[in-house]
Amino acid sequence: MFHQPLEPAGNLLLSSLVAITPLIVLLVLLAGLRWKAHWASLTTLVVGFALAWLVWSMPPVQAMSAGLDGMAQAVLSILWLTFNAIWIHNLTVTTGHFEVLRKTFARLSDDLRIATIIIAFAFGALLEALAGGGAPVAICAVMLISLGLNPLKAVAAALVADTAPVAFGGMGNPITILARTVQLPGGGTISPEAFAAMTGRQTSILSLLVPFVLLLIVDGRRGIRGAWPAALTGGVSFGAAQYLLSNHFAYQLTDIFAALVATLAIVVLSRVWRPKHPVSFREGPGDTSAADLAITTGERWRSFAPYLIVVALFSIAQIPAAKEFLDGLTVTFAWPGLDVVNAQGAPVVTDYVLNYGSATGTLLFISGLLTMAVLRVHPVRAVAAYRGVLRQFGWAIFTILCVFALSFLMNYSGMIVTLGTALAATGGLFAFLAPVVGWFGVFVTGTDAGANAMFGQLQATAAAQIDTSPILLGAANTAGGVMGKMISPQNLAVGAAAIGMVGKEGEILRRVIGWSLGFLLLTCVLVYLQSTPVLGWMVVGG
Repeated sequence: MFHQPLEPAGNLLLSSLVAITPLIVLLVLLAGLRWKAHWASLTTLVVGFALAWLVWSMPPVQAMSAGLDGMAQAVLSILWLTFNAIWIHNLTVTTGHFEVLRKTFARLSDDLRIATIIIAFAFGALLEALAGGGAPVAICAVMLISLGLNPLKAVAAALVADTAPVAFGGMGNPITILARTVQLPGGGTISPEAFAAMTGRQTSILSLLVPFVLLLIVDGRRGIRGAWPAALTGGVSFGAAQYLLSNHFAYQLTDIFAALVATLAIVVLSRVWRPKHPVSFREGPGDTSAADLAITTGERWRSFAPYLIVVALFSIAQIPAAKEFLDGLTVTFAWPGLDVVNAQGAPVVTDYVLNYGSATGTLLFISGLLTMAVLRVHPVRAVAAYRGVLRQFGWAIFTILCVFALSFLMNYSGMIVTLGTALAATGGLFAFLAPVVGWFGVFVTGTDAGANAMFGQLQATAAAQIDTSPILLGAANTAGGVMGKMISPQNLAVGAAAIGMVGKEGEILRRVIGWSLGFLLLTCVLVYLQSTPVLGWMVVGG
């Protein structure tokens, strides 16, 4: 039996400084010394293991078991999901249907500013819902450049747009990971639906503003004056759908429906309103070449088929009978080699939930098989596309495994509890700082799911210390993390590579960091007010 010590270094301040050491090491290696992410994450994991063993007195066998538990969680929750999501996208690329989709989007509006909102904000949200991992930035930036937008503006627009949907990206994976990570001091847990509802009450407000920022990036203040109705329509429709889905339906489908609703709303608006002085495409909306004109209605529908299949399959999975069947395939077992109690003497839950039937990745894999049939992809070609996904990730797989191993090691050893207790010493001010923790987590890990795995328990620990809602602070970690996405080194690297400007990541960072900090400040104020009677009525009950 391993008892988590709260102050292994003799006092809380010193112990918390030691506990944060692995995170500082990771940040310095990544941002300061510019190490490769896989070597930086491995080195940090070794540091974390040494501290867990030598300072927190965690037996080496249990420390290794904790790390392996984190890796196993990453395989099911991150890798299996992301591989299948990107595989579906690659199937559309190999069959040429993605190009059809690009041209279809370009024909929805003859104004570059409005097209940017549709592509970067709405379609980008759809890509984030299905894949994430930098795919929305790379794909949307290339599409915008093909319409005539300056490459740096295109990648900046794609990065800023990839904020509001991140909390529910990967079919709600950050929320799912958060619920699995958080344990209450008494040993209880919080449902993912509660975290999703609270997060929706924060990010839906952010969603209202993002389209206006896109107008500023593309065309400055003239863009706001000339196209504000489209930004307002897109922001309100997306935010409303995001709120309704996250609070009253399946949170896994939040971004998908929000993206579809926003696109439909802007298209309907374009039928009754047009800017007085439109900003034209370089070559007109959608290439009007003979090849483009030859695209049939059937081909256009097939280009949307993969996304419609995903929506239909996940909707069916929420039907009570189907949900009961899929949940019945779940296997739960205590992770071997872990026997942990916290500083208060309560057992720490170490169960591994192998939901191979209802897992998001499994449903996406089935969607991929159906996509093969609809797009008439030969199995050999489909297997080649999947191998391409594995090659595309390469060392990123190793990085993800190490980051999750570190987060679970820090949780089970008690480092996160120590950090959370120390931060709680700031009292009510911590509610203001909670989103900053999530923002930092995404900057370091590159994903909101990774930030929740790393800091979700810290937020719950701090909430118990300052007697506030763990649902509020857990959601704040998720909402704060979305602003870190646009400045994370991984996302910047993807954006730079997509526009052919590798090495210009610093210039891209300068274009978006102000928006990242501005949105973060807004979220901090919102969460703080939600922790007070002013907006306390917005907080979801336990």
